[in-house]
This record gives sequence, C-alpha cells and structure tokens, in this order.
Amino acid sequence: MRPSNKSRSRNKNNNRRSNNTSGSVVNRVFDSTGPEGRVRGTPQQIIEKYRGLAHDALMDDDRVAAESFQQHAEHYSRILQVAQRQIAERQAEQQAQQAEQQAQQAERQAEQQARQAQQQQQKQQQKEQAKPEIEQPVVSEDFAQETGEQPDVGEHLVATPENKQRSRGPRRQPAKDTSNEVDQAAEDQPQPS
Repeated sequence: MRPSNKSRSRNKNNNRRSNNTSGSVVNRVFDSTGPEGRVRGTPQQIIEKYRGLAHDALMDDDRVAAESFQQHAEHYSRILQVAQRQIAERQAEQQAQQAEQQAQQAERQAEQQARQAQQQQQKQQQKEQAKPEIEQPVVSEDFAQETGEQPDVGEHLVATPENKQRSRGPRRQPAKDTSNEVDQAAEDQPQPS
C-alpha cells in the first residue's frame, strides 16, 4: 500500500515547523499532561505551576508526587533554556552581520570619498595643464649690482595686445606739390627770346 499524498504533505509541514519553532518556544502555549491533570501555558508558566504543585505535595508529605512535579518542571526548564540559547545565538549572529554590513558600508564610503578626491585632483591638474605657461626670466642679482641697471625683462615676455608696441620709423614728410615746383623751375630758367 502506498501512503497518500496528504500524509506526506503533513509530514513535510511538521518538519518545517519543528525547525523554526525554537524562536517561538518562549512565547508558545503548551498543553502539559501531568500527574494531577492538564496544565496549560507558556514554558515559564508551566514551570512555575509545577514547582507550586511540588511545593504543595511536599507540604502534604507526598514525596512521590513532589518528585514527579519537579521532573515535569525540569523538563520544561530545559526546553526553555535551549530556546533561550538559540535566541541568544541568533541575536549574536544578527549583531555580527550588522557590524559586518556597517564595516562594508564604511569601507564603500571611504572608497567613494577617495575616488571623488582623486577626480577633483585630476580636474585640477587638467585645469593647470590647460593654462599657458609663462616663462619668468631669471634675473641675476650679480647683473643688477655690477651694472647698476635693471635687466630688460620685456624681451622674454610673450607678445600680447596689451604689451605690444608699434614700432614706428621716422616720420615721413608729406609729399610736396610738384606742380608748383615745375612752374617755379620754368620761371627761373631764361626764356628764349
């Protein structure tokens, strides 16, 4: 006989639940069937109930019932301790993951800032390279002291419209009116008679 699919799916769901129940065991409500009957509540409530019943049994001089109640209380205290340990481990893992994520984020931010600084530095270098370099003449102090003259700095400068001087030659005389001279020359010469 083959088992039905319903029973298989129920088993799979039960296995999944048992793996994830450790976190919810602390707040989960249990039904415990003890020597006195049924006890219902969270593990902590059941432990307190069984310890109270064990105390009452000791007051009535019923050591067997007191021992039974103590064993039931220990059982639920072990369940509670395991669940609390697992919760503490998960919290420690989460904190470690958060610390790692924060460290990675800080590292990414530092890399991004370094990239931005490098880009700004490259832009600054490009701006400096784009500017024309003007050669500054080297002035020897000895030259100025020996001759007592200032060196001619103008010959080393790049010609710009501001410092360009128009070279002018000697001024030309306006052209004379030659027609008057010809007339005067003719008058000065003796005329044939």
